[in-house]
Amino acid sequence: MNNNKFSNLKSLISNIGISVLSIVVALIFGVFFILLTEESPATAYQALYFGAFGNFRNILNTLWRSTPLILTGLAFALPYRAGLINIGAEGQFVMGGFAAGVAGYYFTSLPVFIHLPLAILAGVLAGALWAGLSGWLKAKMNVNEVISTIMLNHIAIALTINYGINKLRTSTRMATPRIMDSAKLIRFKDMASSSFWSKLPFVELFADPGIRLHFNFILTLIVAVVLWYVLFKTTIGYEFRAVGSNPSAAEYGGIKADKTIIWTMLIGGAVAGLAGAGEALGTHFSFMAGMDAGYGFTGIAVGLIGQAHPLGVIFGGLLFGALNQGGLEMQFAGVPSEIVNIIQALVIFFVASLQILKVFIKNKKEKEGVE
Repeated sequence: MNNNKFSNLKSLISNIGISVLSIVVALIFGVFFILLTEESPATAYQALYFGAFGNFRNILNTLWRSTPLILTGLAFALPYRAGLINIGAEGQFVMGGFAAGVAGYYFTSLPVFIHLPLAILAGVLAGALWAGLSGWLKAKMNVNEVISTIMLNHIAIALTINYGINKLRTSTRMATPRIMDSAKLIRFKDMASSSFWSKLPFVELFADPGIRLHFNFILTLIVAVVLWYVLFKTTIGYEFRAVGSNPSAAEYGGIKADKTIIWTMLIGGAVAGLAGAGEALGTHFSFMAGMDAGYGFTGIAVGLIGQAHPLGVIFGGLLFGALNQGGLEMQFAGVPSEIVNIIQALVIFFVASLQILKVFIKNKKEKEGVE
């Protein structure tokens, strides 16, 4: 038992080291691209740091930008643990946002303690069902989940943005009608003016109109911790990981792989749906065109950076959130926004490369051991 725990700890430290090293290497290579713009790398990275962590408002806005990325990263990581590649978090995200946005304005006379949970639940269920369709196709018909989730991404965008918004909008604004106040997620900047939240200590620190963080960040942390507990402390989590490691052996051991495939996709889609619901209910106060901004695809990178570990995904989401938030300040410093995209791509590239190198070294040692 102790040897197993030591092995798991060693693997965790190794994976964290790979992610940290990949970030450092990506930033070093990013220097060359910054030099191509004839800007100072020191000035660019100083602006990047200040934009992400330079003051309290920037820190909270980094958390705000990280929130949907953490959730879509979790939507990728959980199925990945079960041996599935969920490329469909983007579609699950927009389906969740659309369902939450519609529920947010359609019910006009509900109290907040009913309306807000109902709108969130609508988003979660929409994302879950959209991902569950791919899970069912994989489990029952052996349809490759990569293909089905990619195709469902396009269908989701067509249904929600191309058709749904045009069908439901009541103005020239490319969005569904604004949600009722009873369905809004509380923003941190509004806490000081709330009769309930204003009683909390230090609430005046959040009274900055530039702060965009809302309570979906708190829900995100809760979801990440719950998924960590489920994956590593429960029987169902063991079944997920067993199917991911060896489906045939799992079936032989009495674990129903089909059931596991469907459940992991359902849960992953639900988490992506929560991300979309948070943007509709806490950021935009409606579902609007442009919400298909690539959160689901960036979530894949976040999941890989976090080594498909729920707590690691938080780290990956914060990293990409910081790059997005700090990238705005880099633009003010004269560095093109594309540099931030290049740095993000370099991080992904080096994480993948170093992970492949790690597997290669491991396989070589095992082969030498057999010989």
